[in-house]
Amino acid sequence: EVQLVESGGGLVQAGESLRLSCAASGFTFDDYAIGWFRQAPGKEREGVASCSSSDGSTYYADSVKGRFTASSDNAKNTVYLQMNSLKPEDTAVYYCAASEAIVVGGVFEPRAYDYWGQGTQVTVSS
Repeated sequence: EVQLVESGGGLVQAGESLRLSCAASGFTFDDYAIGWFRQAPGKEREGVASCSSSDGSTYYADSVKGRFTASSDNAKNTVYLQMNSLKPEDTAVYYCAASEAIVVGGVFEPRAYDYWGQGTQVTVSS
């Protein structure tokens, strides 16, 4: 059974950092494109990072570029989202997602991803 489990969310002040983790079971990240998404109350789910399965390249939304960094530990079958210089507008539930069909990075359409974690809440106070 394919499963993604996120962790690492919490409440921080503006300017602080958090690292989210997404542990996979039932498949290996090597063969899947990975996306990080977030959804704030009353807003649509938006992509913040998209990692290619073919060459490992990562693309970021303009709103997080230079502040967020996605990485992976293949030995642990876990991907991470390091979030620095957090802003109140980063407050949302964050999700990781995986797709076997996507080969290239830069895919921010949620419907393109097949597997989703349960989400983890990130709250940034001003």
